[in-house]
Amino acid sequence: MVRAVVLRSAGAPLEIVDIDLPEPGPGQVRVRLTAAGVCHSDLSMTRGMLRAAVPLVLGHEGAGTVASVGEGVTGVRPGDAVVLNWAPACRSCACCAADEPWLCENAAAASTGLYAALPDGTGLHPGLGVGAFAEETVVDQRAVLPLPAGVPLDSAALLGCAVLTGYGAVHNAARVRAGESVVVYGLGGIGLTVLQSARIAGAVRVIAVDVSPEKEELARLHGATDFLLADDSTPKAVREITGGRGADHAFECVGRGDAIRSAWSATRRGGRATVVGIGGKQDMVSFSALELFHYARTLTACVYGNCDPVESVPEIAGHIRSGRLDLDALVTDRIGLEDIPEAFERMAAGRGGRSLVLLDR
Repeated sequence: MVRAVVLRSAGAPLEIVDIDLPEPGPGQVRVRLTAAGVCHSDLSMTRGMLRAAVPLVLGHEGAGTVASVGEGVTGVRPGDAVVLNWAPACRSCACCAADEPWLCENAAAASTGLYAALPDGTGLHPGLGVGAFAEETVVDQRAVLPLPAGVPLDSAALLGCAVLTGYGAVHNAARVRAGESVVVYGLGGIGLTVLQSARIAGAVRVIAVDVSPEKEELARLHGATDFLLADDSTPKAVREITGGRGADHAFECVGRGDAIRSAWSATRRGGRATVVGIGGKQDMVSFSALELFHYARTLTACVYGNCDPVESVPEIAGHIRSGRLDLDALVTDRIGLEDIPEAFERMAAGRGGRSLVLLDR
C-alpha cells in the first residue's frame, strides 16, 4: 500500500489514503517519489476548472528513484534518479511527425486510464498521467527522464512542469534575444522561471507584474529589474519604463483574460505576447480589427514550454550546474502531503512561489 492524496470529485475535500499500487507491467516503470511540486493545474483540477477523470491521485510535477521496471523497459533501471514527464510524446502522431511533441495527440491517454485502486477496490486515475502526490507511482517508460548529474533530486521535481514551461516559453516559444525587454505577468513557479530565463537570454529590462506587493523582493531575486502592481494602468507603466514603446515580449503566466489583454497592450508595436497560463473556457479576450492591423503584434500560446523534454532537460541542467538557473530559489515552502490543501490556499491567494512536497523524509 502507498500513501497518496486523492480527489474523489471536483470540489470535494482532499483525502490522504493508502492506495493499492500494482507492480509495473510491460513498458512501465515504478518510481519512488522524492519530491513533487504543487502546480496551479492541480488546484484547477480540484475546482473543476481543468477537467480530469476522477477519482484521481493529484500531482504531475515530480522526481524520484526507479523502484522497479516492467518487461521491455530499456531506458532506465532500478536505482536511477528520474524526472517525471506528464506529457510523454508518442513520436508517431501528426504533431510529433511535425516536430511538435509538446502537442502530441496521444500524450493525455494515460490520465484517462486506471492505474491503482482505493482500499474498497474503486479504480483510480493518475493526475495528468503521473499521480505524483504519492509515495510511489507507476508510469509509462516514456514518462520518465533520466536526471542529469549535478541536479539535486528534490528540487529536480520542478523540472517536470514549472521549469520546462517557463524556460521553454522564453527560449523556444518567444525566442527572446539579448538586448530585448520583457514583461512577465504572474509570479508563481512558472513566472519566476520566466524571469530567470529572460536573464539567461540576455534581456536588458525584465519587468515583473503581480497583484501582490510582497512578490517584489522575490521578483528581483529572480532577475527582475522593475516591479509593478497589476492594475488598469500597467500597460502605460510598462511603456514608460521602456521609453514609450512597450516591451519586446510579454509573458502571461496567470491564465486570465484580463491579464492576457493587459500583456498584449503592454507589448510594443511588432512585439510578441506569449500566453503561458491556462485560462477558463468562458473567459473571453477581445481585440478590435483595427488594432490587430495597426500594432502588428503576435499573440501566441505556449504549451509545456514548446519543449521536447528529452532534449530540454539536459540543456536546462547545464544552466543549473553553472548557477545561471537556481531551482532552490523557486521553492518558498517545503511541505508534506498533509500540507497540500494549505499550499493550494497560498497559491489561490497569490502568496509565495513554488511549494515542494517532500516525500522522502
